[in-house]
Amino acid sequence: MDNTKESAANIKVDAKESAFYLDAAKYWEQVPPTVDGMLGGLSSISDVDLKGSQRFLNSIYQLVECPGKERALDGGAGIGRITQGFLMKNFPVVDLVEQDKQFLEEAKKSLEPTNHKGQFFNLGLQNFTPETSVYDVMWIQWVLGHLTDEDLIAFFKRCKLGLKPRGLIVLKENLTSSGEVEMDNTDSSVTRPRSLVVELIDKAGFRVIKEQKQQRFPSDLYEVRMFAIQPV
Repeated sequence: MDNTKESAANIKVDAKESAFYLDAAKYWEQVPPTVDGMLGGLSSISDVDLKGSQRFLNSIYQLVECPGKERALDGGAGIGRITQGFLMKNFPVVDLVEQDKQFLEEAKKSLEPTNHKGQFFNLGLQNFTPETSVYDVMWIQWVLGHLTDEDLIAFFKRCKLGLKPRGLIVLKENLTSSGEVEMDNTDSSVTRPRSLVVELIDKAGFRVIKEQKQQRFPSDLYEVRMFAIQPV
């Protein structure tokens, strides 16, 4: 998703409108499988992003009821930037879910020389169902805007079944400051306000156990926050 602020109409996407997903798929098919492509030309923020994610993950393991450290999921993995950039440093097994075949092939290629262990799923999150009780942490970053509200709730509910005891999901997302949903017609995505993200988390039967703002991003970008959520 483009991380820059765009003036856009406040719209509510109909979950049944397949065009929302088809348009997004067509957009990403034209994007080069590079870090710059994944970050909308903002590859310069990648290092800051990964370090912020690592700090947040570290803070989660300071909690009393922290998850295990055996297996993670990279949801909307793209070319494996997050998997290789920090998830593999924390989990011996990391699975990747990505709907764009070109990106997933690039991820396989870049991870081949490493000690990566895990599966590759060529699916959109709206169609992904995890195995039961396999993940300690499911890391979902900069992809929720490509799911409608209805599909997002359904995805969270399916993820609940895929978590181990004490397992959790980390969401890292752009948030609007307007309090409204903003549509980006370029990549067919929405950016939600924090209040709506929390509402959808609640509707799916989860609660926020830790939340933190990503620091040191350029001021002209959307605010980015990380949410660690667990089933109620």
